[in-house]
Amino acid sequence: MLDMAVKAPPAAPSVSLAWLGRALVAGMTLLALYAVWVLYLSDQPLLAALVFASAVGFALVFSFKRFYATRFIFPGIVAILLFVAFPVVYTIYLGFTNYSSFNLLSLERAQAVHLAARIVDDETERSFSLVRDPAGYRVFLPEGDGGLLSDPVAIDGTPATVASAPVTAAPPDLLAMKEVLPLRDALALVEVTLPDGTLLKQSGLRTFAKTQPQYELQPDGRLVSTVDGSVLTPDNSRGFYVNEAGEAIPPGWRVEIGWKNFERIFTSEGIRAPMLSIFVWTLVFATLSVSLTFALGLLLASVLQWPHLRFKPLYRLLLILPYSVPGFISILVFKGLFNQNFGEINLILEFLFGVAPSWNTDPWLAKTMILIVNVWLGYPYMMLLAMGFLQAVAEDQKKAAALEGAGTLRVFFTITLPQILPPFLPLLIASFAFNFNNIVLILLLTRGLPDMPGTVIPAGQTDILGSFTYRISFMDSGQQFGLAGAITLIIFLVVTLIAYANFIAMRRAANKGGNS
Repeated sequence: MLDMAVKAPPAAPSVSLAWLGRALVAGMTLLALYAVWVLYLSDQPLLAALVFASAVGFALVFSFKRFYATRFIFPGIVAILLFVAFPVVYTIYLGFTNYSSFNLLSLERAQAVHLAARIVDDETERSFSLVRDPAGYRVFLPEGDGGLLSDPVAIDGTPATVASAPVTAAPPDLLAMKEVLPLRDALALVEVTLPDGTLLKQSGLRTFAKTQPQYELQPDGRLVSTVDGSVLTPDNSRGFYVNEAGEAIPPGWRVEIGWKNFERIFTSEGIRAPMLSIFVWTLVFATLSVSLTFALGLLLASVLQWPHLRFKPLYRLLLILPYSVPGFISILVFKGLFNQNFGEINLILEFLFGVAPSWNTDPWLAKTMILIVNVWLGYPYMMLLAMGFLQAVAEDQKKAAALEGAGTLRVFFTITLPQILPPFLPLLIASFAFNFNNIVLILLLTRGLPDMPGTVIPAGQTDILGSFTYRISFMDSGQQFGLAGAITLIIFLVVTLIAYANFIAMRRAANKGGNS
């Protein structure tokens, strides 16, 4: 007789947990849709569309089982779109606009700024004070021993017009200015009518006066001056209102200008010349930084491999210390050491040799200083890698070469270096890309100084392309974001070509090493 074991059917998933998951997905989707609405109201339609697409994708991927495998890569895809692809595309887009500190607004907001401008009649300007009242406040306009006192008004941010009447003496308990300041925005909406019918509005922090709009808006979008009848015409090709003489009147608004930023880069000598110089220095800086850190790191690693060297653990610890200190701290320390007036390096050089180099004002010395500091910061990384790679080189090959009469240097360049270079190549390429955009070192150590003479944009002798673009965007008085976006696109294309060339060189070196 066979015993038949009856297996229980698999337990069905908990209904409550399934509904909880669906509720969580629905809640997060609604939250994302609310963020879309907020971004749209904040005049960010492109980012709102991207977040909307992410929200729809999230709802689909986490609601249907057919997309189960996609759930594991979906967060990464969204992160790349929001934090990598969108900033890159948006920055490139800015390169085709006139976006700057003079062209930050939209046409409607620039128009509102012009319409809000008012002309003050100096003859009617007079000081004022506020007096508390059970119904709100009263405006007191002093005149002689007395003055004019308005009717009560609630200064709550709503427009109001109140009459005033003469009084023979100033009312008691006038508010101090520190009590009036918090009310200044709401007080700007209050008009006081004088006994002769003149309307006064707040014209300054302490004054009321008769005012009138400087411009009146016409149906065709032009602005006509109420003083002399001059006309401001919106010019959408430049993003400014222009007067009858063709002069731009700020503030402006952002418009698409096509390739004008790129034309300006390649046709303006004040931009093209410094940019070319900075590009060459960037290549030299990145190449020398990688070469010197690699050479020094490999040399120290080789020394530490010497079997007869005593106190090797102590030497390793001391040589790795620069890598353990945060980079910005080391940079600021070196900035003090290289101070040409009070730095310890110049004090020592002046005491020993009677010289005090101008590290901060001489272009070549400033570049040398940057390379010294960067090599100090980068050699521990190369040394650590080299110590690991050197362990993989077979000692038998070295001994065989030594028996054949090869010297130490020949053994290193014919046996050791060819074996450790292929695995080093990707890391050297990554180091080159990092140093190509190492703006932290430049901004903290020299800020790009000394400046280049004869430029129309901020450009320094020690600037690299990244710091050069940063200065145009955030440190120039004009903050030329559109021009910086155009330069960023050029940098992106150049770096892409360099990376591709490095990739080809690396692949050929790897194939050569494999064939040998």
